[in-house]
Amino acid sequence: MNSIALNSKFEWSALTDGDLVVRSLGGGEDDFAELVRRYQRPMVSYIYRMTGNYEAALDLTQDVFIKVYNSLARYNSEYKFSTWIYRIAHNAAIDYLRRHTTREQSLISERDGEERHLPLASQTLSPQVESERAERRSEVEAVVQSLPDAYRELILLRHAHDMNYDEIAGVTGLPLGTIKNRIFRAREIMRAEFLRRGIDGM
Repeated sequence: MNSIALNSKFEWSALTDGDLVVRSLGGGEDDFAELVRRYQRPMVSYIYRMTGNYEAALDLTQDVFIKVYNSLARYNSEYKFSTWIYRIAHNAAIDYLRRHTTREQSLISERDGEERHLPLASQTLSPQVESERAERRSEVEAVVQSLPDAYRELILLRHAHDMNYDEIAGVTGLPLGTIKNRIFRAREIMRAEFLRRGIDGM
């Protein structure tokens, strides 16, 4: 496999993240570039929505990939590469927030509660429906951004990055019970804010 040049997207897709890590450790610059290609946009999106600063997100994403490259030899293949890189991005975003945020953090009350899911958007049927959906997405984004940092990150990881609770625990280092409680509380806060804004069905 190493002797075969991987030129097409189909050939690259045949390699797992773990394969690319091994090949990168063997000196494959193109292989690390493929890891960057796979994760650059998700990293920028995640960090931007954590920090609220796009330029900072670009800089921090670059820092994340530098750290990933320099730490590849310490990567434990027993864990998913995606969880590992999100953990590095999580630490970078938290460090940035600690240095730059002036917003007071709300105390986080934890309590047990039922699991509730935000509905998925259905496909649009007309320009008018598309416009309404775009407006709704904008409202949802504004509500998500208004959450306390500790809640917002968990909602982003769960719904924007499709992580399960175990993966979120791997990224944040939080106990599963804390994650479930905070996501429940975040959804309750969001639901109340949707109602305040006159948005129902959420």
